[in-house]
Amino acid sequence: MPKKPMTAQEVAEMRARILTQALSLLAEKGFEGFSMREVARRMGVVIGTLYGYYGSKDEVYLAVLTWGFERLHDRCRAAGAPHAEPLERLKAMGREYMDFGMTEPNFYNLMFTWHVPKFADYVGTDREPAARHELETALRVYELFLATARAYASGLQVEDEEAVRFYVIYLWCTLHGYIAGINNTLLNYMHDSPATLSGDFLETLFNQAGFFAAQARGFGPGRPRAAVANLREGRRK
Repeated sequence: MPKKPMTAQEVAEMRARILTQALSLLAEKGFEGFSMREVARRMGVVIGTLYGYYGSKDEVYLAVLTWGFERLHDRCRAAGAPHAEPLERLKAMGREYMDFGMTEPNFYNLMFTWHVPKFADYVGTDREPAARHELETALRVYELFLATARAYASGLQVEDEEAVRFYVIYLWCTLHGYIAGINNTLLNYMHDSPATLSGDFLETLFNQAGFFAAQARGFGPGRPRAAVANLREGRRK
């Protein structure tokens, strides 16, 4: 008797099982130690089963990355949605970003920290379309923060796109440094319980959004050098 075709839900569940096991293996062995055969072994299935869903280890890896960025985007968007005021929305999104990085370290480290293939490594290969989709999904997180920062700046009559982009890049770099320090335990050498600093860290970080207000008071254009000066001004407020 022919095998009954899998339903769409069963296919989705199988893909999720594959990606979950792949993420675990990537976290344990890194990209170089990652293989379709080992994923299949850990799942208790023959390797041909995996190839029915994904064509190569790179395709699985890119699917894991895409899944992670989708989760991060959806979490940040949901966290910010209840807040009408852009600065409060930005704060809520930042808190959610930090929570994602600290509670889902395997995803976060793969997405942002570990030395793994990036989009440029796939340009000109048959995996470029999948890599481009992963990159576009990742940039949706950046664009979500950018749009919110832009709305906050606009409310202060600051229409300098360069200043907005600078702030979002500054915001990400600072958040990432703290999350990385937690995940790799380096901050444990500087503080007995660095995770307890998260509230103060976020409060200080988002108080620096006051550099937009400083611009509105005439502290000059949003070029990086001027933006740094305005950040300092924001810290004094």
